[in-house]
Amino acid sequence: MNYVQLEKLGEGTYATVYKGRSRTTNEIVALKEIHLDAEEGTPSTAIREISLMKELKHVNIVRLYDVIHTETKLVLIFEYCERDLKKYMDVHGERGALDPVTVRSFMYQLLKGTAFCHENRVLHRDLKPQNLLINRKGELKLGDFGLARAFGVPVNTFSNEVVTLWYRAPDVLMGSRTYSTSIDVWSCGCIFAEMISGVPLFRGRDNQDQLLHIMRIIGTPDDRVLRKIATEGQTEGQAQKQYPRYPKIPFSQVLPKASPHALDLLERLLQFDPSKRISAAEALTHPYFSTSQPIYTQPTPFTPAVIAPAYQYQQGQGQAQGQFQYGQQEAARAAAAQAQLALAQPQIPGAGYGMQYPQQQYQTGAR
Repeated sequence: MNYVQLEKLGEGTYATVYKGRSRTTNEIVALKEIHLDAEEGTPSTAIREISLMKELKHVNIVRLYDVIHTETKLVLIFEYCERDLKKYMDVHGERGALDPVTVRSFMYQLLKGTAFCHENRVLHRDLKPQNLLINRKGELKLGDFGLARAFGVPVNTFSNEVVTLWYRAPDVLMGSRTYSTSIDVWSCGCIFAEMISGVPLFRGRDNQDQLLHIMRIIGTPDDRVLRKIATEGQTEGQAQKQYPRYPKIPFSQVLPKASPHALDLLERLLQFDPSKRISAAEALTHPYFSTSQPIYTQPTPFTPAVIAPAYQYQQGQGQAQGQFQYGQQEAARAAAAQAQLALAQPQIPGAGYGMQYPQQQYQTGAR
């Protein structure tokens, strides 16, 4: 093999990820060694991941350089990124919350990568901070395409057990199997809110509890919307279910640090009705990002851990608005939520490259 293993970054049921170096170029890479079963051979999930990532070449998608297949192992060679967004927030955030310029930079890149996937008819289906990788230049890249699927016309019927619970769209929680790009858009909205506040916006224990967490903030939709989602997903039982009638809480109260433009974009991303969610491409033209072209900047000696936001905005653009400080009581709640989150989601180095098997239904034929 033309690559040298330097250190293990993490290990899961599906793969082991190593930091490595190319013998020919000396470039640092990530080596994802997939565990092969002697009887079953190459997992279908790995075949899908490879086929999709070979086509998805974009600055905001982690690059698959090479694939090495032997009788005993399958190794995917990826570009190396120092950490994922969750770790970046833990290290550089104030109680996990990032500064407004960094949030805007990372959100722009997240939407660019997501829009490129959708333009190429690919659903990621598992967007979350742990699957967003960040390199030393501050470039954010979508990683772990283990649950990704190509989609076409007519709309395919997929499994409804996708996306990590806290980033799962309400239509998926209600059992929809005919979803499309809007489920990734919802996940982007959840990540956006988390970068602003430092904690996940909706923290449910299971599907039903997650749905209630969503309704408590964005409000319970009217029966027409509930029936529409349930019918499209062929989940009539959900249509007949009675939900508490929660009023909508303004996002300005939920995220007091956010600027008016940020709140408006978040509102458009987190629509209960999937047909009303803004697309990733449309979101990139939102006033929150201004009309100036973002430019790359190199980290300075004053940048913590030599990681800087990739996009700085040109002069005359003004500073982000609404930088309010948490009150003592709110700060205590945020700190407690962060502690709970750390216990619920232990940090696993290399997780952004995908080390765990996708959920069981993908092994049994469901899409």
